[in-house]
Amino acid sequence: MLLFGDLRTLPYRIIAILIAITFHEYAHGWMADQLGDPTPRLRGRLSLNPIVHLDLMGTLLLLVAGFGWAKPVEVNPRNFTNWRQGMMIVAVAGPLANITLAFLIGLLFRLQLLDHETLLGLVADVT
Repeated sequence: MLLFGDLRTLPYRIIAILIAITFHEYAHGWMADQLGDPTPRLRGRLSLNPIVHLDLMGTLLLLVAGFGWAKPVEVNPRNFTNWRQGMMIVAVAGPLANITLAFLIGLLFRLQLLDHETLLGLVADVT
């Protein structure tokens, strides 16, 4: 059984998942880089290319079972001034990116700059 059970929405769910995973993992890497750890940059994880962040099994399970994962961003806490605080901030950056993204998309709907009938060229099936 696919997440939400509707094959017609599969392409849109895939796009949403790719965007969410990409921003989530990028936020972890960007924050670590800002706090002084070059590891994500050196490993090529400061990228908005979704392929860099995808774990094949984790992504498939996300689509099929409703839970999954991406490739974790490698971080070296020794590069932070305060390693505990740095790790906490890096950990929070990913979920905060997802919350921010959801808020911004919700705001676009609220301001009627985006609606369900025209989203990605999809005409709503209102029958």
